[in-house]
Amino acid sequence: MDNNTLETCTKILKNAKNIVVLTGAGISTESGIKDFRSRTGIYKLAPEYILSLDYFYKHPKEFYQFAIENLYHPDAVPNKGHQILAKWEGEGRVGSIITQNIDGLHQKAGSKNVIEFHGTIKTAACQNCGKSYSTSEMISRIKTMDDFYICSHCETKRKEDHFIKPDVVLFGDTGEWFTMEGFNYILNQIRGADCLLVLGTSLKVTPFSTFPQYKSAGVPVIIINKGDTPYDFAPDTFVIQESIGETLTGIVL
Repeated sequence: MDNNTLETCTKILKNAKNIVVLTGAGISTESGIKDFRSRTGIYKLAPEYILSLDYFYKHPKEFYQFAIENLYHPDAVPNKGHQILAKWEGEGRVGSIITQNIDGLHQKAGSKNVIEFHGTIKTAACQNCGKSYSTSEMISRIKTMDDFYICSHCETKRKEDHFIKPDVVLFGDTGEWFTMEGFNYILNQIRGADCLLVLGTSLKVTPFSTFPQYKSAGVPVIIINKGDTPYDFAPDTFVIQESIGETLTGIVL
């Protein structure tokens, strides 16, 4: 690790009063959750296909099998990175965390101001009546019902109208933060930041990847990610390609 870069980042974070954090799969790998796109990731098929709305409606059983086996981690616990962010939030340093992750580990660590941009794997909902099901309920339905993915609460003529979909944003799908109101709320959070801290994301999936572009001029960006990102050589940007937990532990504010 470059000690000069670490010292610079420490000074930036120490002086910051409203840090906005962007997190991706890389922060959760340190809790034992596999990431999406690396050579050790979970996909044999392209994620754009298997996590698409089209695939879900065509192959709901296979989709649920994949989701439960690979995306649902109820026993995972927050790591040092999650814990430090929660501590900084409690101290008034972190204004909000905007995450691509669906595992809920930020909340488990104690963070309150978390925007789950891609939704959550903890619940599912009927696409017709909106009835909510916990993922544990869905697992019970899978074990006892053939058409477990069909809502038994509402009545429609076509089964496709009342599929129960996990509350995650799929390719070809929209979530609450993809509305104009939701998107503007996030952009206002970023514009109000005096430091943007990017953790464990390659910043290659749109529209999440565009968020750093909306920071105010001159606001520093700190990227801690083991891989490259499109922003690594941008002005006012500092890059550390090391473990998130170890790096944040070395930053004493």
